Amino acid sequence: MLRKIRIGISLVIFLLLTFYLIDFAGILPDSFHVLAHIQFIPALLGLNIGILLFLLVLTWLTGRSYCSAICPLGIFQDIVIWISRKRNKKKRYNYRRALNKWRWGILALVVIAFLSGFTVLLSLLDPYSAYSRIVVNIFKPIYLAINNLLTWIFTMFGNYTFYYMDIFIAGIWALVIALVTFLAIGYFAYRYGRIYCNTVCPVGTFLGFISKYSLFKVHIDTSKCNSCGLCARKCKASCIDSKAHKIDYSRCVVCFDCIDNCTQGAISYTLRSKKSAPKPVSADDPDMSKRTFVATLAAVALASPKSVVGQGVAMLTGNKPYKRKHPLSPPGSISADYFTQHCTACHLCVSKCPSHVLKPSSLEYGIGGMLQPMMSFENGFCNYDCTLCSEICPNKAILPLTKEKKHLTQVGRVVFIEENCIVHTDNTNCGACAEHCPTQAVTMVPYRDGLTIPKINPDICVGCGGCEYVCPVRPFRAIHVEGNPVQLEAKPIQIKKEEELQIDDFGF
Repeated sequence: MLRKIRIGISLVIFLLLTFYLIDFAGILPDSFHVLAHIQFIPALLGLNIGILLFLLVLTWLTGRSYCSAICPLGIFQDIVIWISRKRNKKKRYNYRRALNKWRWGILALVVIAFLSGFTVLLSLLDPYSAYSRIVVNIFKPIYLAINNLLTWIFTMFGNYTFYYMDIFIAGIWALVIALVTFLAIGYFAYRYGRIYCNTVCPVGTFLGFISKYSLFKVHIDTSKCNSCGLCARKCKASCIDSKAHKIDYSRCVVCFDCIDNCTQGAISYTLRSKKSAPKPVSADDPDMSKRTFVATLAAVALASPKSVVGQGVAMLTGNKPYKRKHPLSPPGSISADYFTQHCTACHLCVSKCPSHVLKPSSLEYGIGGMLQPMMSFENGFCNYDCTLCSEICPNKAILPLTKEKKHLTQVGRVVFIEENCIVHTDNTNCGACAEHCPTQAVTMVPYRDGLTIPKINPDICVGCGGCEYVCPVRPFRAIHVEGNPVQLEAKPIQIKKEEELQIDDFGF
């Protein structure tokens, strides 16, 4: 019964969170972002004291039930393990000694790196962020492709229930790292069970320490046990030493598989005994499979700069090249430094952004902030009234904004390069940038031969990127947004009367 309850709760959380991450049609309301907020690392970085206390008390009471029923990466591994057991009915696990030096060494390294501003290591190893990246970068494009296929089929029969959606790859390196994570964790879960949770995961190591002192634990009744070893062979955490009748509670994820498989009824989940739990035996020499797994996750490929290609194209087209000095962090992130210290690159905001403005960075924030979202105007621009990313961010890397506050948050400032503008190069009218500017930071003024050309007022620009997105010039646009290292408050828009606008700006 306990095992069925655990499976039911875990599947509900897992399926709802997964669907929320890929849901582009808004079938699930935005309030479902609470499923991301109840994850341990987001709650820790966001200083959500209530959630942190709940998870810590839950672990102290029940053991590592967070790892088996709430953590999506843990549930993903359980699904892979279930598939492996279906394919191999005789699959068995063996008791393995705890690799405590590796576990605590990795946790210490993650903490030191994070305190030093090297957030990428935490981003790679945080189980929630790792799973979220897998869903956003791998599963969501597949889901969109299936949607488009159904749209084509239904449309042929005159049914317009479905509609086409553009399929975007958020970032090539985000996709590569998501694939490596998916294949590596999937392979080792298939072969070795919960090895990631009990060797690499910093959350698993920390909660494992608390679970050693949990009130409720799995116990072996030696008077009933016949030492058949079935419980150890079914334990995907490899933490049951059936010969010694001992359980390593720091690695037990309270999945209750041992209870369901014990034919003697010798295993139960009850209040801890007065005797202290035996200390797990540490291993000095980790096997090569674990060493390879850690090395795979730690390897991060470096992106080749786009500017090399861009410079070559610029030589052929005559565009004046430029390079953005500072990336544009999402509105409400205070500054690039604050953002990189709190974001774990879960890509929830990337997935839910309705304008497809947010994309994973490569080295724009530096290697320590790799994969963290930044604003890019290749596929859209930031909606003037949209505050969704600030509402759903589980880490408080993006602080909540009202629409009024968003209207005055300056993430960047507009820059105009006259030499690239088609009004200057082709002697033709355009004005698309001014039409898409919500704050009048870009206006059109008389130029020559009856033409008008953009004039900018960076002080009232909010950096939404509307002008950059619609500019037809390629590869280097005539107008772009330069990021602010620290987000500023834009000056309020001064709306002129129609008569004053004509006299002041056009002189007639």
